[in-house]
Amino acid sequence: METRPTLLLIEDDPTLSELLSVRLAEADFDVVAHSGIADAVAWLDTHVASAVVLDLTLPDGDGIELCRRIRARSKLPLIMISARGELADKERGLDVGADDYLAKPFDPAELVARLRALLRRWRDWQGAAPSRALAIDEMALLARVGSEPLPLTPIEFRLLRTLARHPGRAFSRSQLLDAIYSADKVVNDRTVDSHLKNLRRKLVEAGLDDPISAVYGVGYRFER
Repeated sequence: METRPTLLLIEDDPTLSELLSVRLAEADFDVVAHSGIADAVAWLDTHVASAVVLDLTLPDGDGIELCRRIRARSKLPLIMISARGELADKERGLDVGADDYLAKPFDPAELVARLRALLRRWRDWQGAAPSRALAIDEMALLARVGSEPLPLTPIEFRLLRTLARHPGRAFSRSQLLDAIYSADKVVNDRTVDSHLKNLRRKLVEAGLDDPISAVYGVGYRFER
């Protein structure tokens, strides 16, 4: 029988924490709930989580900083939740390593669906064979499908490398722009769309299922 995933829930609102714990348990998660950073870090020092749901504002610190600390040691799926629903807040959360961002109030069923999707992608990625068709050689700045090099421009390669390093994570257009252009170059966010259209076309032409998907209201992510 498949092991139930262990979810670390870090939320200081006791009512919301209880509600989410119940709903997530009903969805076959083993939930460990903490209300602050110190307790969550202490738990992570001695346990392994399958995924993390992290509130942005906590009584003993900033969820952004905790996200950075988690990312320094693990790539496990992480969803940030917050009453701050502005695009700038979402971009900040994604920029420090969150795979997804959910603005309060939200339906617990949506959180469950997003967690399941993230865990599916994580398991697919972890279980992929080392001889995957797509290979990225960062030293040579080259991507291959099988033994054939992909004819990518330097910008397309940097886009692919950035997305593929974090499968399942949603990147905003501005984050991708930072990865492909120098800070002093002024370009429009929609420039990313044009480069990604060409990149995705080349991946499909090389015989791959398109691994890049658009994330409505955010940007793009690498699916596998």
